Amino acid sequence: MRYQLEGLVAAVHSPFTPDGTLDLLSVEAQASRLSATGVTAAFVCGTTGECSSMTTAERITLTDAWARATRGSSLRVVAHVGSACQADAVVLARSAQKSGAHAISAVAPSYLKPASVDDLIDFMAPVAAAAAELPFYYYDIPPLTGVSLGMVAFLDRAPEKMPQLAGIKYSNPDLPQLIECLTHSSAAFDILFGIDEALLASLALGVRGAVGSSYNFAAPIYNRLIAAFNSGDLATAREEQAKSVRIIRLLAKHGYMAAAKHVMALLGAPVGSVRSPLRSLDEKAKTAIERELHETGLWPAIQA
Repeated sequence: MRYQLEGLVAAVHSPFTPDGTLDLLSVEAQASRLSATGVTAAFVCGTTGECSSMTTAERITLTDAWARATRGSSLRVVAHVGSACQADAVVLARSAQKSGAHAISAVAPSYLKPASVDDLIDFMAPVAAAAAELPFYYYDIPPLTGVSLGMVAFLDRAPEKMPQLAGIKYSNPDLPQLIECLTHSSAAFDILFGIDEALLASLALGVRGAVGSSYNFAAPIYNRLIAAFNSGDLATAREEQAKSVRIIRLLAKHGYMAAAKHVMALLGAPVGSVRSPLRSLDEKAKTAIERELHETGLWPAIQA
């Protein structure tokens, strides 16, 4: 199935109220922020969305909210439906198609792991089939799942059982394999790069779409990076990539996920805090983040 996602796809935060429940009223503000900063799609209930800390029912509810908030707009919704339980993933996929999502994606189970590419395909095939009308992206993120299987072999063999396969969300530092995936079958598959700090390198290799958490709040940096790359201005592109590395390093010092959510609040699209086992920020950390963003000159760089 040929399907193309180009530009920046934001791996969106799941918004929570102070008592930890879903804050569906925040979704429209998130969607507005993405649209205003040139993001092309929202990747919902993924790693950044803390999917592993959410119930299946909550994920269905939040995906529905995103589908409603973006209906009639140019912003597309990719619903992450991956789960350690295949039956839950099937339910999530079926619900995503019903909600009006534009595509689905699923990460490998990471506790009891598939031991081979064929085992991975056998796990994913019923999930993709449950949303047979939607493109399916396998979500490859070995640093978090511990599942490191050959993606070239996956692209070779998966289409036989998964005709809905559109490509891979490639959050994998193996750049030589990325080249092989990009050029597989005369570039028949859509390979979305998932490491924000190395976006420039991926563009040079031929990537046309990228999924990342920092695109929620720092899309202006990456838009300038992409524009500079497309115009052949590599010096500016490198400068913008360096800014993205600096802001991600800055936030990581305080606990990246919670710090990134705090930046969203500063930008007028509050998404609450994180769920356990992640640690919420205290007031001292929040103040430090705001001060450091201004002292480093990064705050103006992320303004739309």
